[in-house]
Amino acid sequence: MSNRTSDLKPLGKTGEKIPSIGLGTFGIGGFMERDDSRDEEGIRAIKKAIELGMWLIDTAEIYGEGHSEELVGEAIKQFKRDEVFIVTKVWYTNLRFDDVMKAIRGSLRRLGVKYVDLYLVHAPNPAIPFSETAKAMERLVDEGLARYIGVSNFTASEMEKFRNCLSKYDIVVNQVKYSLLDRKIETDVLPYCQREKILVMAYTPLEKGRLAKLSKLKEIGKKYGKTAAQVALNWLICHDWVMAIPKAIRVEHIEENAGAMGWRLSDKDFEELNKIFPLL
Repeated sequence: MSNRTSDLKPLGKTGEKIPSIGLGTFGIGGFMERDDSRDEEGIRAIKKAIELGMWLIDTAEIYGEGHSEELVGEAIKQFKRDEVFIVTKVWYTNLRFDDVMKAIRGSLRRLGVKYVDLYLVHAPNPAIPFSETAKAMERLVDEGLARYIGVSNFTASEMEKFRNCLSKYDIVVNQVKYSLLDRKIETDVLPYCQREKILVMAYTPLEKGRLAKLSKLKEIGKKYGKTAAQVALNWLICHDWVMAIPKAIRVEHIEENAGAMGWRLSDKDFEELNKIFPLL
């Protein structure tokens, strides 16, 4: 596939590599409720992302009440299964053992695949013991329903506690909010992940378009022939053990996001951005 090796990040300690920028699909097929008004556009967006080298597609059972997964499934039909890296997530109300098993089978059915590449716990649920969820997540791998497992929205201490409940497999990802305007994971989550070789998957990396409009980023971008959004994304992937999953449905935005790969900010510009957008 074209752009298959353009800009890659290690997936935990697996030895496998994935693109430094993938596609987030929250809103493609709906947010917390189903919306089929832009289905064709959504399918086109997913296909375009894969073609441009963003062949990691992130979705979840809760997105559009499962419709997002259906659209991902439709979009990937024209590709070989190993040309796409599919990530989906189990909602925090479904973390009992039997519920996890039922949830992944529902996701596989909607996606039209026999396995997902990465299955994440969408968020911790204090009412359900990590030990029960961890047991189910390991069973998924044993049964070939998911190749790898991970978490989302976990603190460093929650990651540690969850990992202590695993006996066969380790988590390879923590998917969290991270951007130039929201750097709080740098206090504990990011150092923990970098030390433990767990990949941080940054969602809302462009702050819903806010970063694309900032003049400081536009100024730096001019040096590289890049846009403000591309600078913001590149700042993220300059960090070790960080990749980003910007959501986009318009083809021009997908093309723009793909253009954040294949180059890096200079150390000077990276540090300049750290000063302009300090860790609060």
